[in-house]
Amino acid sequence: MKTSTTTRTLSMAFAAVLLSGGMTACKSKKKQAEVKPDPTGETEIIIPCSGPEFFTDNKVFRANNLGESMDQATSKKKAMSNARADLAAAINTRVKAVIDNYVNSREMQNREEIGERYEALAREVVDQQLTGVKTICEKMMRVNATGNYKSYVAIELSAQELLAAYNQRLSSDERLRIDYDYEKFKETFEKEMENMKK
Repeated sequence: MKTSTTTRTLSMAFAAVLLSGGMTACKSKKKQAEVKPDPTGETEIIIPCSGPEFFTDNKVFRANNLGESMDQATSKKKAMSNARADLAAAINTRVKAVIDNYVNSREMQNREEIGERYEALAREVVDQQLTGVKTICEKMMRVNATGNYKSYVAIELSAQELLAAYNQRLSSDERLRIDYDYEKFKETFEKEMENMKK
């Protein structure tokens, strides 16, 4: 009786060891199946403060960039400066299209001269408005290999605030006030912003 109880206990212990070993083997095979190397040999790089939620849309202009320096504050200043430059370039490109469409839709003499005047005022407005940008994302990293700091930022500027600033500036210009139609300009501006969604 003792021998059969001992044998049964040993058999059950042996079965438990085999079962647990089999389960471990299944787990390790499963893990190997999940960690497949990318067949293209490429690795995705995730950049902080970037992606679809940081794109310009019909309500706001957005830009993101980075800056690197041995000094933490300098890396942030570089990132902000780079992002502001990108934002200004994007706004100037979009506003140039608005001005071209607006001027061409109006019955104006000296269209070229008036278009140039609008663009000059637009650049002034952009420069003034960039001081009021809103930071929507900010990440600071330390580069292990060099010890440098890397700052990532994303900023935005409201399209409606920009439109209001343009209106104020264009309305106060004596040469342009004669031919300036705010409603038409606003309609052209909003149509151009809607095109950005597509």
